[in-house]
Amino acid sequence: MAVDYEVSENAVIPAPVSRVWEVISATDRYAEWVPTVLEVTDHHGTAEVGRTYSERNKSLGPLTTRSTWTVREVRPGRRRVDTGTGFAPLQDVTNVFAFEPVVLPDGGEGTAMTYLVRYRIGLGPVGALVHRVVAPGLRADMRSSMVNLSDLILAEGPGQ
Repeated sequence: MAVDYEVSENAVIPAPVSRVWEVISATDRYAEWVPTVLEVTDHHGTAEVGRTYSERNKSLGPLTTRSTWTVREVRPGRRRVDTGTGFAPLQDVTNVFAFEPVVLPDGGEGTAMTYLVRYRIGLGPVGALVHRVVAPGLRADMRSSMVNLSDLILAEGPGQ
């Protein structure tokens, strides 16, 4: 029997939601800010519900994998949900990006970002052990992704 797991991290990005949304919606740019994405091998530009994009990803140690993501939900500036394949033994992988505007201590516009990943693992009792191994690395990668996203946006400036 497969068991559902969920891992979530939060960060404040010192840029308006509109600018954060602009970058995370560009499916061709994931290798620029997601450390586990080595390259985006196929994309459709701006995320649209029902469209797919593909990546070559870091896996365990020197191993790599190929993944395909389908955009399932887009609520501009608020929430995006994608489902992915190619991460065995993880199944039914879902990424959720959620955003809320915040006021930074200096009075500027910021974005509270939640990065959540849901997945299932079969393998019976071994699945719980796999989750215990996978979750800390996943959390670290999610935190790195949001730091990279913040750095990228700051380096590029206010955007369009």
